[in-house]
Amino acid sequence: MTAPKPADKPSARYSFSVLRIPNFQRLFFTRMFSMMALQSQAVIIGWQIFDLTGSPFMLGLTGLVEAVPAISCALFAGHVVDNSHPQRVLNLACGALTLNAIFLLMLAGGHIDISRFDNANHTVLLAFMYAAVFISGLARSFIQPSSFTLLSNFVTREDMPSATGWMSTGLQFGRVAAPAFAGLLYGGYGAHGAWFLPTVLIALGFIAVSTIRMPAHVRPERRDNAVKSIKEGWSFLTGHHALLSCMLLDMLAVLFGDAVAMLPAFAGQVLHVGPDGLGALRAAPAVGAVFTTLVLALRPMTYITAKKLLWTVVGFGICIIGFGLSTSFWLSMAFLMVSGAFDSISMNIRGVLMQLLTPANMRGRISSLSSMFIISSNEIGAFESGTTAQLMGLVPSVVFGGFCTLGITGAIAYLSPKFRNTVVNVKESAAA
Repeated sequence: MTAPKPADKPSARYSFSVLRIPNFQRLFFTRMFSMMALQSQAVIIGWQIFDLTGSPFMLGLTGLVEAVPAISCALFAGHVVDNSHPQRVLNLACGALTLNAIFLLMLAGGHIDISRFDNANHTVLLAFMYAAVFISGLARSFIQPSSFTLLSNFVTREDMPSATGWMSTGLQFGRVAAPAFAGLLYGGYGAHGAWFLPTVLIALGFIAVSTIRMPAHVRPERRDNAVKSIKEGWSFLTGHHALLSCMLLDMLAVLFGDAVAMLPAFAGQVLHVGPDGLGALRAAPAVGAVFTTLVLALRPMTYITAKKLLWTVVGFGICIIGFGLSTSFWLSMAFLMVSGAFDSISMNIRGVLMQLLTPANMRGRISSLSSMFIISSNEIGAFESGTTAQLMGLVPSVVFGGFCTLGITGAIAYLSPKFRNTVVNVKESAAA
């Protein structure tokens, strides 16, 4: 860690070097296809559940159902990754998601008729869908730490900002393309045709990860005690002010401020655009994010500053307030796109800080802890959004969440001056 600099200084040349690394390419496509599958699955299952129930609370419940296994297994997943070969862990997780997608295709897509076992409230179908969401959360808890650890084995420290930017670009592209296609397929062919999309995408991700080849000596298998290993990860994180503050900021700000879970309700009740419009709304944050991450990949930051992170979260909160107040489809799209741009900068800063400030033998555990914070903010945030919408009303709940994001960001900036003044020089050795 170095003294603060007056401004970030981007590298003098565009950075394409990491794209020439074969294993990075395979990891890139694995994460992109997996993200596309999960995003399209979220759009389809969200619209299908809302179509069956008409309840914002049931929409929010999907987030809780996914968060419970993801959070419960996150610490163990990090231990497994740090004590085995991360490529094998990622392979198994993608395989589980592939089987789960086939399960959803057959049942939720109506290719297996369960109507004679179901009632007018579609209880059996909903139970199957929530079970699949639960399995997705379980598999996702292993994807983040394994892919995070693999990335550090493929690129150098100096190339890490560019690699993180390219990886984020792939993820954001998945967030753009998949929801739009999912919405169009659902609108044109219903659940029967739409469920083919996530199934094919996750199968492609599984094929990509299966081609990654890691020398056995790179990640030797260890047999550390699980409880001791998890405690070591917690101790490192709680003793590292910058990493802990980043994770807390992300968790608390997005927990209250993210409006993604309520997009099906906004599409149906406020903007009146149907499943096609839902796909566009779902993709809108990633449209803004994909351009931003591409810039960060081509012109990676040399100095990573906490002040920039704080201001991007403020911008995100303002956009959520604007989205909540908007009754115009195109204005809502604009607010969501700008919110995605702010979020992508925040995600890039957090990702680079984690890679540079985490020892190699702890990357799985620290990434798992980070995923716990992210899942808490996203999936539990979805449950919070559904509950708040039920109590306060749809629009007031989103506006309230945006103001909560601003308040939380201001509180962290005021209470944590050490974090506020943090600057990391990518070209120097990390300091704890």
